[in-house]
Amino acid sequence: MHQFFAILAIALGTELALASTFTILPKVGKTGQLISDQLTQAPWIDVALAILIWIPWIVGSVVAGWLGLAATLLGQIVAMQLWIVGHEQFHRPALKQPRIMGYLNNRFGWWRNNLALWVTSLSLPLFFGVRAAEVLLYPMLVNLLGFRSYDHSEWVNISRQKFEGLVGHDLIWCLYCDWMTGVYSLGAEMLRNVESFWCPIRFYNDKKCENCQLDFPDIDGGWVAADSTMTEVVETLDRQMPQGRPWSWFGHPQKWQDNDPPS
Repeated sequence: MHQFFAILAIALGTELALASTFTILPKVGKTGQLISDQLTQAPWIDVALAILIWIPWIVGSVVAGWLGLAATLLGQIVAMQLWIVGHEQFHRPALKQPRIMGYLNNRFGWWRNNLALWVTSLSLPLFFGVRAAEVLLYPMLVNLLGFRSYDHSEWVNISRQKFEGLVGHDLIWCLYCDWMTGVYSLGAEMLRNVESFWCPIRFYNDKKCENCQLDFPDIDGGWVAADSTMTEVVETLDRQMPQGRPWSWFGHPQKWQDNDPPS
């Protein structure tokens, strides 16, 4: 248990130091603001989150296995709660104003609302996996097949810290959603390219087509009918693949920017 508490203390101290640095940085002149701005968008936000969250998981696991991982997670959770208390104390006037936490606690009950938030946090490793695929795997498709490349900073960034009155508990969870939404949206955009490139065929299940066309507009905007032929599939691919232009899903807003779309 001595090792457990040692790892917990190190994780707690490190997380508090990093969180405090990230919080104070924008207020330390133009240089601090510039560094802070870089850390709030890809690729530097990936570095910041790695140092803050998942690298400690690996270090704790390497040092003491599951016990080390548990100690690291507990240290991170305690550090987050202490940061929330400190941030709210520094912004006491905001605590007297309407808050997301207060409203939802009153409507659904404190324990249900907070437990639900922690349930959503269990998906964090999955989003790190999606982010890894965006950074490591998708660029291979850009090089191999000419897929459209993306400026990740336009998708993966956080900005809700600038919203007036969003402090402490509300702020930390809103930043989580801020980052998570960008990661999901970029991943969905990349998957649209993948699906329309290899499998531009509508599903036989009409309800699935209806449900999925929000994220995959080509289902109702270019994919061939489920009862079509493979000849029609190949003809569609040939028509939708302009020579010398980056590949992207059929309805991509920039796909036919300089050329007329296919009839």
